[in-house]
Amino acid sequence: MTEWFARPVLQVADVDKALAFYIERLGFTSPWRFGEGDRSNVAQVDRDGCAIILTDTFPEKVGKGLLFVSLNVEPASPEAGIAALDTLRIELEGRGTLIEEGSWGYRVLIVHDLDGNRLFFNYPNR
Repeated sequence: MTEWFARPVLQVADVDKALAFYIERLGFTSPWRFGEGDRSNVAQVDRDGCAIILTDTFPEKVGKGLLFVSLNVEPASPEAGIAALDTLRIELEGRGTLIEEGSWGYRVLIVHDLDGNRLFFNYPNR
């Protein structure tokens, strides 16, 4: 059986500044980056099974990304999902991240990265 693994690509103006934001403000790590000289042109960030590619390859697309990050919790229940969102909000705000509340038929936390890409953190186990 073949398993698929997807990594969304977010366009950013400056990969190194974006890396700092994702690591310091969102708690990601970076397993690799590539660039020429002292500047990175593409990098990956990871956290809890979520992997995102950050790149400056297509400057006309900077800040136009929209990404849903589902917090799949066990046992799967709305209460556990809401608790996971509340815990994440406390953590991210403690890191100085601005959080916006939203709804997509259920509660979501919205984070805008430095370039305006939006990350929607939600909790459904689907």
